[in-house]
Amino acid sequence: MAALDRKWWTLIAVCTATFMLLLDITVVNVALPNIQIALHSSFSDIQWVVDAYSLTLAAFLLTAGVFGDMFGRREVFAVGLGVFSVSSLICGLSNSSLMLNLSRAAQGVGGAIMFATSLALIAAAFSGKERGTAFGIYGAVLGGAVAVGPLVGGAITTGIGWRWIFFINVPIGVVAIIITLTKIQESRDANKRRVDWIGFVTFSAAGFMSVFALIRGNDDGWSSPLIVGLLVAAVVLLAIFVVAEFKQTDPMLDLHLFKRPAMTGVSLAAFAISASIFAMFLYLTLFIQDDLGYGALASGVRFLPLTALAFIVAPVAGKLTVRVQARYMLGGGLLLIAAGLFTMGFTHANSTWTVLLPGFILAGVGIGAVNPVLASSAISVVPPERSGMASGANSTFRQVGIATGIAGLGSVFQSQLEKKTVQALQVSHTGTAIAARGAGQLRAAVLGGDVRHLAATLPGPARTVLLNAYRAGFSSSLNTIVLIAGIIALVGSIGAFALVRQQDFVPSVGSHSS
Repeated sequence: MAALDRKWWTLIAVCTATFMLLLDITVVNVALPNIQIALHSSFSDIQWVVDAYSLTLAAFLLTAGVFGDMFGRREVFAVGLGVFSVSSLICGLSNSSLMLNLSRAAQGVGGAIMFATSLALIAAAFSGKERGTAFGIYGAVLGGAVAVGPLVGGAITTGIGWRWIFFINVPIGVVAIIITLTKIQESRDANKRRVDWIGFVTFSAAGFMSVFALIRGNDDGWSSPLIVGLLVAAVVLLAIFVVAEFKQTDPMLDLHLFKRPAMTGVSLAAFAISASIFAMFLYLTLFIQDDLGYGALASGVRFLPLTALAFIVAPVAGKLTVRVQARYMLGGGLLLIAAGLFTMGFTHANSTWTVLLPGFILAGVGIGAVNPVLASSAISVVPPERSGMASGANSTFRQVGIATGIAGLGSVFQSQLEKKTVQALQVSHTGTAIAARGAGQLRAAVLGGDVRHLAATLPGPARTVLLNAYRAGFSSSLNTIVLIAGIIALVGSIGAFALVRQQDFVPSVGSHSS
C-alpha cells in the first residue's frame, strides 16, 4: 500500500508544480496590459515578459534533465521548485520592466528544472494501464490550469493587483517542496552522465540571439548590422550545436533519437501547438483588452469557451491514449487547432468578442486532445533510460515554439499594425492630416502600445478618427498572424499524421514489472 501511496504522492507533487507553472503563464497573459501600464512598458517589453521565461526554460531543460538523471530526479525537482518560488517573489516586487523580465528569466530556470524531471517522475512511478490513468490526470491538470488561469488572473489583477499573480506561487511552491521531499521515491539513471556544456552554451545563445533579433527587427531595421549579425550568429551557433551533439559521447540532446520518425513527429507537434495557439494567446488577449476595451476579469471570462473545453477533453484524451494511436490524436487535435485559428481570422474594426467564439471552441477541443498525448508520447518513443532526455526535449520544443512564435508573430503584427493603421487613417482628410503631421509620434505610439494615450492629446473628432483607424489596423493585423499561426498548426498536424508511427513506440518496462 505504501508503494501505491508513493505513486499517487508523486502524481500530486508533479501536478501541483505543473499547475503552478501553467497557471503562471496563462495568468500573466491576462495581466500583461495592466503590467504594461504600471511599468510603462513598450510592446517589446511585454513580449519579453513571456519570452524571457520561455527562453531560459527552453535553454535549461535538456541540461536539467541530465542533472535529474545524474543526481536524482526528486532532489533536482525540489531545487527547481525552490528557484521558481523565490523568483516569483522577486517578480511580484519588480518596479521596472527590466527587473521583471530578469526575474521572469530566473523563473524560467526553475521551471526548466521542474519540467525536465516531471514526466520522468511519473513514468518511473507508474506502469501499464496505471500510467495511462496518471497521464490522463496530468492532462486534466494541464487543461485545468489553462481553464482557470485567465479567470484567476483576471480576478487577482482586478481585485488586488497584478503583483499577486506572482506572489501566489510562493505558498503553492512551499507545499509542493514539502510533498516532494517527504513523499516521493527517488529515481535516477543507472548510467553515469555528464553535463554537455558545449551543447548548453551554443543552444542557449542561439535561442536568445534569434528571438532577440525577431523582437528588435522592426525597431532596428531588418537590414541593420545588429539584426543581421544576430541572425547569422544564431545560425552558426545552431550548426555548432548539431555537430557537437553528433560527436559527443553523452550529448545534451541525443540526435540519434530522431532516427525514429515518431520522435521527430512528436517534437514537431510540441513545437507547432506552442508556436500557434499558445503564442496567439498574447495577441488575442491584447485584442480583447486593448482593442475591445474589456478589463482583465472580463477578458478571462471570454476565454472560458476555449479553456473549459481544453479542460473537459484532456482527461478523455488521456484515457484514449491506451486505445487510439497517438498519430490520430496528435494529428486530429492539431487539425482542429488549425481550423479554429483560421476561423478566428475574420475580425474587423466593429467586431465584438463573439467573432472569436467558433474558433475558441474548435481550438479548445484540439488543445485538450493534444496535450496529454504529447506528454505520454514523448517518453514512449525512446528507451526508458532516456526518459529524462525525452521529457526535456519535449518541453524544450514547446518552449522554443512559444518563444519563437511570440517573437515571430509579434514581428509581423507590429509591422502590419503600423502600416494598416496609417492606411486606415488615410481614408479621411482628418486622418491624413494626423498621419502626415505626426508620423514619427504615431509610429512610436503604435510600437509602444500607447495609441490611446496619443489619442487623448487630440481634439474630439481627430481622437475618434485615430482610435477607429487603430481598431481597423489592429483587427487586420490580428487576422494576418492568426492565418500564419493556423498554417503552423496545420504543418504540425500533417507531420504528426505522417511521422508518429505506432511501431516506433517502446513498450513500458513497467508492463512486465511493477
